[in-house]
Amino acid sequence: MASDAGWRAELEVWLRPFLAALGHPARRAMCPLYIAGLIGPGERKSVQPMAERLGLPSHDALHHFIAAAAWDAGPLEAALAREADRLVGGRDAFLIIDDTALPKKGTRSAGVAPQYASALGKNANCQVLVSLTLARREVPVPFALRLFLPEGWTGDAGRLERAGVPEAWRTPRTKPEIALAEIERATAAGARFGCVLADAGYGASAPFRAGLSARGLRWAVGVPRTLKVYPAGVTLSPPPAGGRRKLHGPDRLSRPAEKTLAEAAWRKLTWRRGTKGKLTARFAAVRIRVADGPARQIGGRPAQHLPGEEAWVVGERRASGEAKYYLSNLPADAPLTTLAAAIKARWACEQAHQQLKEELGLDHFEGRSWTGLHRHALMAMLAYAFLQHRRLAAAKRGGKGAPEPDLHPSPACPRSAPPSSARCSARARRRAAHTAASGSARRMTPTGRSGASPR
Repeated sequence: MASDAGWRAELEVWLRPFLAALGHPARRAMCPLYIAGLIGPGERKSVQPMAERLGLPSHDALHHFIAAAAWDAGPLEAALAREADRLVGGRDAFLIIDDTALPKKGTRSAGVAPQYASALGKNANCQVLVSLTLARREVPVPFALRLFLPEGWTGDAGRLERAGVPEAWRTPRTKPEIALAEIERATAAGARFGCVLADAGYGASAPFRAGLSARGLRWAVGVPRTLKVYPAGVTLSPPPAGGRRKLHGPDRLSRPAEKTLAEAAWRKLTWRRGTKGKLTARFAAVRIRVADGPARQIGGRPAQHLPGEEAWVVGERRASGEAKYYLSNLPADAPLTTLAAAIKARWACEQAHQQLKEELGLDHFEGRSWTGLHRHALMAMLAYAFLQHRRLAAAKRGGKGAPEPDLHPSPACPRSAPPSSARCSARARRRAAHTAASGSARRMTPTGRSGASPR
């Protein structure tokens, strides 16, 4: 276990590229202190108790830095995206879209409202942040958190003004729209990934899926079981001569994803090893075209949709009896193991959210302003990235851990390559380091406090 002085000195060095984006000397001095307060011991990670533990004469300077000072977080956010890419980015990385809820009392904190809190599994008075996490081989690095504003906020100019919501963020935006805007920021900053993952809260949105495809991105997203799909071979037939129909229509009707997969061949796959052994489920996949094209009356049924993009519809049947459904635009020759591996990689962001809250005080911010909340979240993500940097570096130096087998072979190191291949040996060493880092989730902070364990 590293001493407090040891990791504090390492933090100062690691933060240098980020501090350059802050400009003013006072901000460059406060940023390491704030992050050290988040990382260090103590149950409460709000400004006042952190200042006391850091030995500061008062909490005013920390509060001014996080909530009051006029500085642009954009350059720091871009630098964090680049660091996430350095740590885990690449063509085999996943960009995971999700949201996380921060329970909150009262009505004045920016974005707070009775709304669904995924962590609680029910509606609660909370703030909801759309999140972007870069992950590779089960090692997550969250690098973007953006507050969602419910309708009760976007329709109340006075409320927005009191919470200091910037003009650019006062117009109504759905969570999928926020996610697409954040993806633009991520790619502009240089974050590299091979596939975007999201749950059904985002995957059910046809504009979200279309936005990903329009950007040339591969994706695998959750969808409702009722989502309509067509067979992959569906064609548009011309209207019959002399008939009432004047437009081309599909030669087959769409069906819910659940019914389409009911007739498919299901296979049992082990998708990862958890703390209690192998995690397995049954999977099936069928190539289809999504019924999300232009709306029109089809087969006498109004408001139906024409065939849209070709994709995979994937089903998962868990041991508990629960069934989940997904869509993916991965290539038509992608094996079922590849589809399952992509779908199940999404769990890494849930681990990161839990650690951000339990270890680094993401949900401990006591201010009410939009700016303060986002800066606090940014500091928590910087703290998380620093700790992942330390863990990956330590794992690489120690060479501990053995890589878990992939569900599918990597094109960069085919299974047919000889074990002595220098290229594959180097890759194996890097994978061992990542596996060791992801396996040490209980030791998130230098103080050794317990964090989330993979499910």
